[in-house]
Amino acid sequence: MLNRRRLLTAGGLTLGGMVGGTLLLPRQEASPAMADAGLGPHRRTHMTHGATPTRGSDPAPFRVRMPVPRVLTPVASYRDVDVYHQDIRASRVEMLPGVRTEVLGYGGAFVGPTLRVRQGRRVVVRYRNGLDRAVNTHLHGGHVAADSDGYPMDLIEPGRSRFYEYPNTQPGATLWYHDHTHHMEAEHVYRGMHGFYLVEGRDERRLRLPSRDHDVPIMLTDAHFAPDGSLIYAPEDTPNRTTLLANGRPRPYFPVAARKYRFRLLNVSNFRTFHLSLDRDMTMTQIGSDGGLLPAPVRREVVVLSPGERAEVVVDFGPRRVGEQVVLNDVSGPVLRFDVVTRAADDSRVPDVLRPLPPLPALGSGRTDREITLKVDMVRGAAYINDQVFDPNRVDVRVKRGSTEIWRVTNLDTDVSLDHNLHLHLVQFRILDRDGAPPLPGESGLKDTVLVPAGASVRIQVTFGDFLGRYLYHCHMLEHSVGGMMAQMEIVP
Repeated sequence: MLNRRRLLTAGGLTLGGMVGGTLLLPRQEASPAMADAGLGPHRRTHMTHGATPTRGSDPAPFRVRMPVPRVLTPVASYRDVDVYHQDIRASRVEMLPGVRTEVLGYGGAFVGPTLRVRQGRRVVVRYRNGLDRAVNTHLHGGHVAADSDGYPMDLIEPGRSRFYEYPNTQPGATLWYHDHTHHMEAEHVYRGMHGFYLVEGRDERRLRLPSRDHDVPIMLTDAHFAPDGSLIYAPEDTPNRTTLLANGRPRPYFPVAARKYRFRLLNVSNFRTFHLSLDRDMTMTQIGSDGGLLPAPVRREVVVLSPGERAEVVVDFGPRRVGEQVVLNDVSGPVLRFDVVTRAADDSRVPDVLRPLPPLPALGSGRTDREITLKVDMVRGAAYINDQVFDPNRVDVRVKRGSTEIWRVTNLDTDVSLDHNLHLHLVQFRILDRDGAPPLPGESGLKDTVLVPAGASVRIQVTFGDFLGRYLYHCHMLEHSVGGMMAQMEIVP
């Protein structure tokens, strides 16, 4: 359980609560670009407890090149299944220029190797735990059986291995895998236990979207480094996580050709909500969100990503001259610089129709509406869903397999202006409205994580198919879930 001071200081790094890399300063007024996103900071709060943020560990931007995580190769392939091996271990890697930092990661990397898999082709992964502590793995956004979902108490002990099976029956999407060990997931993810899992949809090849070297996953997070280069982790230290990382390197550069690129943006930070925009009056074309391709592309001035959310965007560098540079910015400063280094032929495109959504299932006479509330208690130092902290022995929601429900998710934290988000395991959902208004641009597709600003409500419609068993739903601002803002649903016949 988080104590009061930790919850006070950790609770503020949320949409709008984080401005300029700090949770302790008052919210700033929304810039025009942030207002365009529909979720920019728009109210002020009083300062909370905690130390003044420091920026001494931040290196100068654009000194190092952004790496692209390596793609994992199967150790065996059979008629209908590919088999992979993943070792989870500690190692020392270069994150800051010229400095080695100890991380906990898949394959010993801060960003684990990418699994590129195909829709309809089964995958089995053997995870071997080479750490001195129990861990597990959750495939975020994956439609998987309960025993492969990474339940918090379903652990791999040190020196042991476990096989997880991923059927990949869902449409193509940008998923990711990460640790979900009870009470430790926030620290483990912060220290590097995460990686991309990209499902290629059967429909994608004919669309001729940018592919191969021009389809680039970019993992975004923040960190606080000690003078010796080690990672500092404590829930109350979130104000000092001012070093922004793209694929594990601080504010790097990335060489591109003057052509279109598909970037898969993923926010793995514990609290920071990114507000991403390009300079030079450039825009991004969003083609996908958590659950895969949108029905149609959407032009975006700003892309907002709370922890756990993904957005696929196409950026066209074709009009730029060789030698020009384009910076991807957050409200706290630059994140990544694209350097146009060459010209290239480009036969890719962004079609007007991407992946039409099926009609929403009818609710019928047995319609089920659920009220889900999110709140922290500063006095008790706890975080709640529906006024309860997580208890693995309690089932909070029972739903019938194949049923469709509407959930109204409300953030009750208006007095301290804390934003939250909600992630559902197993299923994707559709956002119906925000406080009665239509979903924001880029929210028309399938989602598994949704941002819920302070005092706001979001209605989602979700169909529970595929598998039986117990699954989680929780705030993906991970110190909040560690503090108790997590619950479980049981899918029954």
